[in-house]
Amino acid sequence: MEEFKKLGLSKRTISVLEKKGFKKPTSIQVKGIPLLLDGKKDVVGQSQTGTGKTAVFALPILERIKEHSKTIQAIILTPTRELAIQVATEINSLKGDRNIKVLSVYGGTPIEVQRQKLRAGIDIVVGTPGRIMDLQRRRSLILDKIQYAVLDEADEMLNMGFVDDIESILQHTPKDKTMLLFSATMPKPILRIAERYMRDYEFIEVEQAQIITNTVKQIYYDINSRDKIAGLKRIIDATVDFHGIVFCNTKATVDNLALQLTKLKYQASALHGDITQGQREKILQQFRKRTIKVLVATDVAARGIDVNDLTHVINFSLPQSPELYVHRIGRTGRAGKTGIAITFVSPSERRMLSYVERVNKCKLIKQELPSIKDIIESKKAEIKIIIKKIIEGNSTKYLEFAEELLKEYPPTEVVSAVLKYSLKDELDVNSYKDLSAAIEIQKPRRRSDRNRPQRNNRHRDARRPRRNNNRR
Repeated sequence: MEEFKKLGLSKRTISVLEKKGFKKPTSIQVKGIPLLLDGKKDVVGQSQTGTGKTAVFALPILERIKEHSKTIQAIILTPTRELAIQVATEINSLKGDRNIKVLSVYGGTPIEVQRQKLRAGIDIVVGTPGRIMDLQRRRSLILDKIQYAVLDEADEMLNMGFVDDIESILQHTPKDKTMLLFSATMPKPILRIAERYMRDYEFIEVEQAQIITNTVKQIYYDINSRDKIAGLKRIIDATVDFHGIVFCNTKATVDNLALQLTKLKYQASALHGDITQGQREKILQQFRKRTIKVLVATDVAARGIDVNDLTHVINFSLPQSPELYVHRIGRTGRAGKTGIAITFVSPSERRMLSYVERVNKCKLIKQELPSIKDIIESKKAEIKIIIKKIIEGNSTKYLEFAEELLKEYPPTEVVSAVLKYSLKDELDVNSYKDLSAAIEIQKPRRRSDRNRPQRNNRHRDARRPRRNNNRR
């Protein structure tokens, strides 16, 4: 813990970190914590999920604010309710025995409950911009005495159209507060917020190469768009105890894919911005308990999902930016475990794949989808394991019935009939679509077209695609 001590943290905080199993600070923590503890400059940090950025602002805030104050001393804005809950939970785990109260506020839940808790006295509020503004309008959330303001995942709040809300909230905060802004990217509107509302600030950055860990195996399949559902079916069936998130770029695709998977008898559910808070919490609880094995989600809806034992993350479509690719695959291979990140690449997405690899300094391995023969053999092996467990369980419930059958028919015919009755079409090769057809390729331009002027958007696919308002 010596490296944490060098950052200027107190013994009280070091003790908490030690109990939580922290070993050494991450790059962003080394750069950011001393600046915030010093308090002379604000901080703009370019960093992404999985780099330990919550501790960067949480630890200095917990060190410097007063206990028993019953006054809001810090406000933390997040783009989604899930991230608000996650950040609040993390701060609570880091505060140790400090008498500091943390509250997460977000839409989709009764506002009166949150107002009642605020009246009782809260020190740190973590919330989404919409609910924060609603509480301000009702005079339940007064920010004129706060010491800290944090914008977490500012670029995502920009994508969701929250910039005006953020500015409105910051206008009701004191000018001499300490402010921190975290963003994976730094578009101009984000930098304008920094210039307008922050004091003299220090810019800190984490190298992209540090973000993608070697615990995630990154592979891709060339596949026609029309075959993606069939390809997904093969991956799930070839994996023993599959448990993963399938990412889509739009809500409509999420709903359609989840419906198709349910029709195919998979334990699947959709998660996107139109799902109510009650439904969302129920779905996530089922997913953590593995009652739901396949969670189909948009990028924003998946923020804040903290599940450490996912076997797969699957990009049903390539994400709309290289940064989102890192966010997605970072949800597997956690807590020292290995994971697999699979990306379906249709012919129209090949340039975008190259762009993702170049920006993220990574290389995806091209593989072939599991063959029907491989899937059947995998299923047989799994069935044998299940039967072995049943036999070793000393179940005698059906022994008498079995003996009756064996008196009338040969053992192999009895076992074969029981398997057919139990498995139905589980091992039927005809239940899998033939994907042997060649992947579509873009046709070369005709000779007569080669000398024609090219449109300016010929590299469009290699740039970040335009934002789709339906993607949440």
